[in-house]
Amino acid sequence: MLAGLSAALGAGLLWGLVFLTPLVLDDYPGFMLAVGRYLAFGVLALGLAWFDRKALMQLARADWVEAAKLALIGNLLYYATLASAIQLAGAPVPTLIIGTLPVVIAISANLLDRRRGTGEDTVAWRRLIASLVLILAGLLAVHGDSGDGLSAGGNDYLLGLALAVLALACWTWYPIRNSRWLRARSPGLARAWATAQGLATLPVAILAGLGYWAWDLFGDASAAPFDWPLGPQPQRFVLMCLLLGLAASWLGTLLWNKASQSLPAALVGQLIVFETLAALLYAFIWYQRWPSLAEAAGIALLVAGVIGGVRVFSPAGDTRVSTH
Repeated sequence: MLAGLSAALGAGLLWGLVFLTPLVLDDYPGFMLAVGRYLAFGVLALGLAWFDRKALMQLARADWVEAAKLALIGNLLYYATLASAIQLAGAPVPTLIIGTLPVVIAISANLLDRRRGTGEDTVAWRRLIASLVLILAGLLAVHGDSGDGLSAGGNDYLLGLALAVLALACWTWYPIRNSRWLRARSPGLARAWATAQGLATLPVAILAGLGYWAWDLFGDASAAPFDWPLGPQPQRFVLMCLLLGLAASWLGTLLWNKASQSLPAALVGQLIVFETLAALLYAFIWYQRWPSLAEAAGIALLVAGVIGGVRVFSPAGDTRVSTH
């Protein structure tokens, strides 16, 4: 139990770094932060591919197309929108929006199972009301406390919230789609499939980076140019991208898998809140301030709502969602 809890805490602390990076590199476009992170992850996957070479050779062309789709939406688009949201709206509100992932994913899966008639243990919506009210109240409390950001930032703040919701949609789609692929195959492909997605991410990230360079070169002349490819702080940019590729994309997932093997599924689902709490901790350290009373209350309400929602869904299946 102690080893599992420690592993889940470690995964949360590492995953929280993805929310800190847009603050550390606030003069970098969120899109380029995503490109850098997943270039690093793709290069790491090249080394890992040697160990999974037999399984990778068995994948069909359609499987590689699926891996590319997952890489584009679940990796590149997700982190580009999340990083941009944090830079535009500040860290607390986007972080809490992403923190609702465990419940949003479970609700979406519940809806899909009901529509297909495949869910034997789908959950009655009335059991979710209390959790959803707590989550909504928590988000409104922190959003209301960030009202100055709305008046001062105006359209930027609203755009940041919209991008956070888009990031939430990307990572709601990804685990459901990814799980569907895995369930349709023989067991034992989980590690090779993760490596395949890393390999698929590499060319997608390269093309995205080249596309951004072309847009920056031939696009709006009034916009501030980006010092492509490494930007104004090349050493810090490379260091943070390597850190995210190794720590968040690989080691964090490894620790989470360890926790998933050591702890009951219902408990592991609730421990995803470690990521949200770590991200908020890093953000407040970066801002050099304590959370306000409204922010603290909102965080407590959201954590209670997510834990309650995971408990509602835990009898219906495994809620162990790897968020990175």
